[in-house]
Amino acid sequence: MKTSIGAKTFVFPTPVFVVGAYDINGRPNIMTAAWGGICCSTPPCVAVSMRKATYTFDCIVRNKAFTVSLLSAEQAAVADYAGTVSGHSVDKFAGAGLTAQKSELVNAPIPAEFPVTLECELFKTVEIGLHTQFIGKIIDIKVLEEVLDERGRVNIDKLKPFAYDPESASYYATGAKFGKAFSIGASISKKNE
Repeated sequence: MKTSIGAKTFVFPTPVFVVGAYDINGRPNIMTAAWGGICCSTPPCVAVSMRKATYTFDCIVRNKAFTVSLLSAEQAAVADYAGTVSGHSVDKFAGAGLTAQKSELVNAPIPAEFPVTLECELFKTVEIGLHTQFIGKIIDIKVLEEVLDERGRVNIDKLKPFAYDPESASYYATGAKFGKAFSIGASISKKNE
């Protein structure tokens, strides 16, 4: 029998997204967001949700653009830092020792040291409640070559991404591959034929 744990913000794994945007003075800023994910295939879109109180909120509204970066587990301290200090009072790029590169496609910074960065135009804004969801149309994705496989695709074993657990406020590394999508369910299909 299942036990009720109430209505709360829990899905696992929760992504660790580092969202980048320029402030009103053109200074690059980043923040860590866990409420987000891919939300459309065509056009390719990613959603991130944040409170209006965050420094990045106004930056995205003003510039109508943002970046979403995926970090390797070795960079968890940088993600944690970006989520625990405010761009109101701290230059997070300088504090984390990051290099900001200007995107040629959207008005948002690309952290050079992060393995994967999605460049996004603000596509839609949805007021939900405490959080506002920004849906970004993915214009391009910049990837460090060392995380690509021989076919030019991101290799998860090379990227070594990590996830956030909101229940324990902890980070977790991804595990080993255990099956092939769109095929491990074939045994169930065969049983039902």
